[in-house]
Amino acid sequence: MSGQIIHLHHAAPSKPAEGQPCNGCGVCCTLETCPAARLRFLQIKGPCPALEWSAAQERYLCGLHVHPGRYLTWLPPKSTALASRLFARWISAGKGCDCSAEIQA
Repeated sequence: MSGQIIHLHHAAPSKPAEGQPCNGCGVCCTLETCPAARLRFLQIKGPCPALEWSAAQERYLCGLHVHPGRYLTWLPPKSTALASRLFARWISAGKGCDCSAEIQA
């Protein structure tokens, strides 16, 4: 049996089945970085530096999507909305879980 131990917030939702709507569990971004984050952070393995915990929503969020200016400090403030839309597209936000990892508690 091989595996990887990841650490998530205790209140994080359980990982949905592959293909189901994303619920912000954080598993995928803790295991590896998406192509956009690979370019920004020059790292392949997770956890992604832009993975943010939202205490108010009790879920993980993609910081590149929700706070692009925080991670792209050179980005003009007027461009953050466009950057947010582009990151949402690049990470397929709202398209469903594409993480095939099997979780054992």
